Amino acid sequence: MKKTMIFAIMALIVIVLMTAFDVSLLSVSPIKVPESMQPNILYVCPIKTDSTWASLANGLAQGKQFITMGFFFAAMLLAAVWMWALYQNLLKDKFNRDSFKKPWMFTKFLFWAVVIMTVLMKTPDYFRAIEIDGARGQYVLCESSTPGAKIVKNAQWVHDANH
Repeated sequence: MKKTMIFAIMALIVIVLMTAFDVSLLSVSPIKVPESMQPNILYVCPIKTDSTWASLANGLAQGKQFITMGFFFAAMLLAAVWMWALYQNLLKDKFNRDSFKKPWMFTKFLFWAVVIMTVLMKTPDYFRAIEIDGARGQYVLCESSTPGAKIVKNAQWVHDANH
């Protein structure tokens, strides 16, 4: 594999991880909380919906059913292509490696298409989303030093969002 390809893959992985875990390169000043309350509070941040990734994910989510149907159609077509290649080899009673090149290429293409579409359809905050009893909006748990952090005084009000 070429060095530029390895660098691009590593850079993409680092960007996704930094976004998913809200890692920041700049320091942020934390919220001051009285010591008596510190062990009993949670910090939440509103989910950012103005990012390009969130807009793309929300746009793709509108057509999720059609995308899923397309992938199932492609998977059934892939199974038929593999069975046809196998049938042709069994019919000739000898193994011909060339007849499996196109099904294997289609398999790799379909796999990566599913992986990329899955990543694009889910924002990093999708899996971290929480619900707060009595509060409107979507939130994620965060640190006190995160910009826009708010305090939830009772941890029993916080629940995992149903996906």
